[in-house]
Amino acid sequence: MYEPTPTVAVINSTPDIVDLLRLAIEQAGFIVVSALTFELREGHIDLGRFVEQHQPRVIVYDIAPPYEANWKLFEHIAAMPVMEGRQFVVTSTNRKQVEQIAGARRHQIYEVIGKPLDLSEIVRAVKEATRARPTR
Repeated sequence: MYEPTPTVAVINSTPDIVDLLRLAIEQAGFIVVSALTFELREGHIDLGRFVEQHQPRVIVYDIAPPYEANWKLFEHIAAMPVMEGRQFVVTSTNRKQVEQIAGARRHQIYEVIGKPLDLSEIVRAVKEATRARPTR
């Protein structure tokens, strides 16, 4: 039985990080689509339509400063009905700060500062998430 190549969405506030993640994840054999966080927040991209159109199995979502406001935005996005069954890989440039805000961790936070090790850990997490069973 043929399984299509999984699609991964990268949502981040920094275009250079989007490009780094896109390249690393594509090299691992995935299809990658992306959006900048501010495009979602300001309504330039309809997230529901974006997800329905691309059907990403995994969403690599970055929590940027201001961490508290962006964590709340992430929680809102993760709770959207269109997100049901999708897996999240959460990143940040300040993992400890986000973990303090998030409290009881439902998501592991991967720190992204551009080192190859960071990217390989994220790619590994994406691979694991594509094999995870849908939640909710």
